[in-house]
Amino acid sequence: MKGHAPRKRFGQNFLVSPGVIRNIVEAIAPRAGDVIVEIGPGLGALTEPLLEKIDHLHVVEIDRDLIARLRQRFAPERLTIHEGDALEFDFSSLGGSLRVVGNLPYNISTPLLFHLANFADSVRDMHFMLQKEVVDRMVAAPGTADYGRLSVMLQYRFDMERLFVVPPGAFNPAPKVDSAIVRLLPKPKAALAARDEALLAKLVLAAFGQRRKMLRNNLRDLVDEPRLIAAGIAPTARAEELAVTDYVRLANSLAK
Repeated sequence: MKGHAPRKRFGQNFLVSPGVIRNIVEAIAPRAGDVIVEIGPGLGALTEPLLEKIDHLHVVEIDRDLIARLRQRFAPERLTIHEGDALEFDFSSLGGSLRVVGNLPYNISTPLLFHLANFADSVRDMHFMLQKEVVDRMVAAPGTADYGRLSVMLQYRFDMERLFVVPPGAFNPAPKVDSAIVRLLPKPKAALAARDEALLAKLVLAAFGQRRKMLRNNLRDLVDEPRLIAAGIAPTARAEELAVTDYVRLANSLAK
């Protein structure tokens, strides 16, 4: 931490708890030969213990001061630094069976998760530290307050599990909220039933546009009431009442 002031614009909260770091590395269970990319390595809290288990690590970092520190600390044959914004990084450029890890910046976590979902075909698994409320939304069940667009779109593409909660005191500076570790496993292609994934995304976005309104209102521009009924969807239902399979079925009925 010495010599680096955390930058608010990059959402920097550095993990400093040895116990939490150990638990995260154990959850990832890195093995020799794994292709791992760490998003936002920061001061190397996870980087160093990961490199104790594997020969080479990729990292994506935007902060030039931190990049300079990483270059001083780790040999280039052990650590490849991809300088730039993770929101614009092409993760498929690193090959297949990729393992993605990181303490994700809270200020870009949702758009970053949607960006990473685009590379699910290249990914074996992902382990992230996120704000607990974001993880709760990711794994939320239909009919709950946390269930929303993020839940539907990520649950369509991944099997997800909240592993454990991390208190603010594990960081410097301490955030004002709890964090949590989540594991994402891409579903096999055979399990992805949507005929048109862009249409599914458009439908889910519209459905949750105004949560308190009925679907017949939110989806008015995409589907009429008879089509909702034909797909087994009550026009008076609200977005959070539909399971992921309901959205897929409705999208497929529109894609015919």
